Amino acid sequence: MIRDYQAIQKTWFVKGKQRIIPTFGKHQGLKLIGTLNYETGEVFCIEEECYDAETFLRFLQLVLERYPTGKIVMILDNARIHHAKLIQPFLKEHEDRLELVFLPPYSPQLNLIEGLWKWLKSDVIYNVFYSSVQEIRKNVQAFIQRINQKPEQTIDRLCVQL
Repeated sequence: MIRDYQAIQKTWFVKGKQRIIPTFGKHQGLKLIGTLNYETGEVFCIEEECYDAETFLRFLQLVLERYPTGKIVMILDNARIHHAKLIQPFLKEHEDRLELVFLPPYSPQLNLIEGLWKWLKSDVIYNVFYSSVQEIRKNVQAFIQRINQKPEQTIDRLCVQL
């Protein structure tokens, strides 16, 4: 979730001249769901109004469309929607192509996509005022396009080299 009011992060300023960053405080934002292809560095990301089991199921369908061949292993946290009964028939139907691997509780440092969200927020959100969610959306999409143009940088920044 990228909220419209999480703008302030670390910053430098001259003593006595603190930088003021306004917010419009409507408690709106973007809900992003994404994958990071560990081999290629490609990021596939969609925006949704809400994030529930139906949304996750649609996302899994899009992932299978995006990657039409080969085995897909998705690393996930243990959010309840990732285990929802609604998605179980779909997982069973596609068990030859899609495998979900769940991380231990409280271990976001093991999930590469968390590093991507941190990078996105650092580059796009922190210490910047956006007057609308549409403006945030535009800059988030530009970030994803920019990093997908140079996927080797994404691999260097986020993926452990073995």
